[in-house]
Amino acid sequence: MTQPLLSIRGLRVGLRRRKQTVELIRGVDLDVAPGEKVGIVGESGSGKTLTMLSVLRLLPSQLQILGGEIGFGGEDLLRVAPERLRQVRGGEVAMVYQDPMTSLNPLLRIGSQIEETLHAHGVEGGRAAARTREVLGHVGLPDPERIESSYPHELSGGMLQRVMIAMSLSTSPRVLVADEPTTALDVTIQQQILDLVESLQTETGMAVVWVTHDLGVVARLVDRVAVMYAGRVVEHGSTRDIFARPQHPYTAALLASLPGPSAEHRLPLRQIGGSPPDPGQLAGGCPFRFRCSSADDHCAAEEPALLRRGAGQFAACWKEPSTWVQ
Repeated sequence: MTQPLLSIRGLRVGLRRRKQTVELIRGVDLDVAPGEKVGIVGESGSGKTLTMLSVLRLLPSQLQILGGEIGFGGEDLLRVAPERLRQVRGGEVAMVYQDPMTSLNPLLRIGSQIEETLHAHGVEGGRAAARTREVLGHVGLPDPERIESSYPHELSGGMLQRVMIAMSLSTSPRVLVADEPTTALDVTIQQQILDLVESLQTETGMAVVWVTHDLGVVARLVDRVAVMYAGRVVEHGSTRDIFARPQHPYTAALLASLPGPSAEHRLPLRQIGGSPPDPGQLAGGCPFRFRCSSADDHCAAEEPALLRRGAGQFAACWKEPSTWVQ
């Protein structure tokens, strides 16, 4: 891979709970190269969104970054001045959230909200107004002038998500983080949004980080995949390798839960037994061992680091797939 544009090293994020701090993100490493498409997958609560919110230091007040580095274009975003961080937020790194109704101000017209973003990054007056209409048309919204004068409640969910994408693209970011952008939409609109982001990425050359639990999206849209569980990356590699040869039991279980194309899809889907662990109750060892049929004493005694499993593929598992209990 070329020199990463975004490089996360040893990221740790904690929640203040009474007199202790519970680690929710436990030493995440992740690289994103210029123009690359990376997927971050895992169950709810695995730390996907918190990791990306940490990049822009947008964590809720009860959470704090405990350690690590977040390199972006040669700078550590955890140590840059507030003014520089404001330039990066929404300017060079933009984020599209899963629910546009909670991300847009219901009392302001669409055009005003996009122009506000542009004003924050030095685009003023007529240039901001022209850019607003340009990006609204760019994301396939009909009659941009009507859209920019509308309030959020006057638009459908799919149109609002296009507005959020337009707002993110208005500053020509180098990295776009798409955090479950299609969760609240029906299947037809989901496909339109995925096609839109894919075409915009091809056109602009920006890097895209897809945060999702939908492995179907990952299989189609990204170059590399990072699988998260219990606040850390447990496997990463190329999309082709991850889907063809998963090296962590959790990744294999996620893939096994997908419906197949054959008539067997009528059979009950396989499930991952148990529940993700409580971050405050992690007591050493591999956190997936309670849901893993292949776990043994070594798994209980020591949590594995990411171990190389072929060219460019790593997994945090002591066992080779050939030794797993099926």
